[in-house]
Amino acid sequence: MKHTINLLIAMSLLVSLSGCSSKEHADLIVYNAVVYTVDNDFSIAEAFAVKNGKFIAVGSSEEVLRRYQADSTIDAHGSPVYPGFMDGHCHFNSLGEKMIRYVDLVGCQSFDEVVSRLQAHADKYQSEWLLGRGWDQNLWPGKKFPDNKRLNELFPGRYVALTRIDGHMGLVNDRVLNLMGYTSKTGLLLDAPYDSVKATIPKLTAEEHRQALLAAQEACFAQGLTGVTDAGLDVDDILLIDSMQQQGLLQIKINAMLNPDERTLNHFLPLRPQHKERLAVCSIKLYADGALGSRGAYLLEPYSDDADNYGLRMFPNEYYDSICKKAYAAGFQVCTHAIGDAGVRTMLNIYGSVLKGQNDRRWRIEHSQVVHPDDFILYKKYSIIPSIQTTHATSDMGWAEERLGARVKNAYAYRHLLEQNGWLINGTDFPIESISPLYTFFAAVARQDLNGNPPQGWQMENALSRDEALRSITCWVAKGYFEETTKGSIEKGKEADFVILNRNIMTIPLLEIPHTKVKRLFLSGKEVKQKSSSINQRL
Repeated sequence: MKHTINLLIAMSLLVSLSGCSSKEHADLIVYNAVVYTVDNDFSIAEAFAVKNGKFIAVGSSEEVLRRYQADSTIDAHGSPVYPGFMDGHCHFNSLGEKMIRYVDLVGCQSFDEVVSRLQAHADKYQSEWLLGRGWDQNLWPGKKFPDNKRLNELFPGRYVALTRIDGHMGLVNDRVLNLMGYTSKTGLLLDAPYDSVKATIPKLTAEEHRQALLAAQEACFAQGLTGVTDAGLDVDDILLIDSMQQQGLLQIKINAMLNPDERTLNHFLPLRPQHKERLAVCSIKLYADGALGSRGAYLLEPYSDDADNYGLRMFPNEYYDSICKKAYAAGFQVCTHAIGDAGVRTMLNIYGSVLKGQNDRRWRIEHSQVVHPDDFILYKKYSIIPSIQTTHATSDMGWAEERLGARVKNAYAYRHLLEQNGWLINGTDFPIESISPLYTFFAAVARQDLNGNPPQGWQMENALSRDEALRSITCWVAKGYFEETTKGSIEKGKEADFVILNRNIMTIPLLEIPHTKVKRLFLSGKEVKQKSSSINQRL
C-alpha cells in the first residue's frame, strides 16, 4: 500500500512539473484586473498575456496563469485596465512649442490677469518676441474683446502676439502691425492675417524642436495617452518625428495629417499612405472656416449676436475640389476643419462630389460643431466620419446660444452624428482644450463642467453612453486612420498599449471621473515611467 501511495505522489509531482514546463512563455502577465477589452462585444476580462509587444491571450486569471508563465507579472488587485487612450484630433507639435516658449493664458479671468502673466514672463525671459496663448474673452466681465493699448505701453521694445484659445484670432501690439504692414485700431487679427503673423515668428531651432516634442510626449503619457492624431503638420515636422521615433527617442504613436502646402503634398502624396510602427501618414488637413468663439465659423444665417456677420469662408470651392481629387487619386483621407453649418455643408457636398456614394475612404469632418438639420444624412450618404471634441461643448455651452440662437439645438449634436454611421472619433483639440482624455470621456457622457453644471447636463439628448465614449477615445480613433486591426482594443494580436487607472470610469459616479488618476501606462508591452506634467487641466 505504501509503495502504491508513493507511486501516486511521484506521478502527481511528475504531472505537475510537466505542466509547468509546458506553459508558454510571455514577457508580461497582468491578472486579477477588470479588463475592458473594448472588442466588438465590449467584453470584460480578468487577465492577459503579452509577448513581443502584442497581446497573445486575453481571458480569466485562472486561464491565463494556467497557460502562461512570464518574466514579469502584475497583480492588479482589482484595478480597471483599458486600452491605451488615443486622441483623435489634437495639435501635438503645437503643444510642445507652447510648453517651452509661450505664456500660458488659459483660464485668465480678466485682461488684467493676461497682462500680469505676460509681465512675469517678460521679466524672466528677455526674448525679442513675447508670445502667449489661450486667452478667452468669454471668461471676462462683459465678455468684450481686448485691444492692444496696454501692450503698446508695457512692451514697446518687443513684438507681442497673443493667440486666442481657438487659435484663429490673435492680439498683437503696434510693433507687430508695423512689421506686417497692417492697420488695426485694436490690434485684433482674425484667421489669414494672424496666420501671416504666426508664420513670421522665428521658428524653433532643431534642438528646441526636439525638446518640444519630448515635452509634449511626457505630457501625453502623464494623461494615459499612447497615441495622438496631430491635425496638421508640415513635411519637416513629420520627418523630424519619424527620425526621433526611429532613434527610439519618441515612443508615442502619431497619426500625422498633412498640411496642404505644395512642398508637403509633393513629398508625401507620391509615397501613398504610410503606416509604420509608430507613425501613420495617410490624410490631409484642410480648413473650411474659423471658430465660433471668435465669430469666424461660417454660418448659413448671420450670428445671433452680430447681425451682419456670417463668419469666414477660407477658400473657394475650386481649392477644396482640387485637393480632394488629388487626395482621392493618391488614396489619402481628407480631414477638414468645419465648425459652422455653412462650412460643414460646403465640405459635405464637395466630399460627396468626389466620393459619389457610400465607401470606405473614411473622409472626416473635424469638429462638425454646427450642422443644419437637413445635412446630417449626408454623413451617412457619403460615409463621412464626424471627428468631434466633446469638451468643446462644455467649454462653449455658456455662450453658444448667444452666437447661434435657436440653432444651438443643432450644435454639438454628438448622438445624432453617431447615428449616421454608427461610429465617430473623439479628441481634445489640445492645446486649445485640456489634454486629458478623461475630461473628454466625462464631457461626452455628463455634458457638464468640472463643477457639475448644469446639474442635469446640457442638451443631454446628444450625450454618449460610457461604452460609446470609451470606444470614441480608443478603437474608433484607430479606425479613424485605418489601424483598427492593430490598435485600440485589448485583443489577441494587437499592440499591447494599455492603461491602469485608480478608479473604474465605467461605474463610478460621473463627477468622480475627472479626478481619476493614471496608475501605470504601457506602450507596446513596456511600462512608461511617469513624470509630472505642467499642462493646465481645464474642461
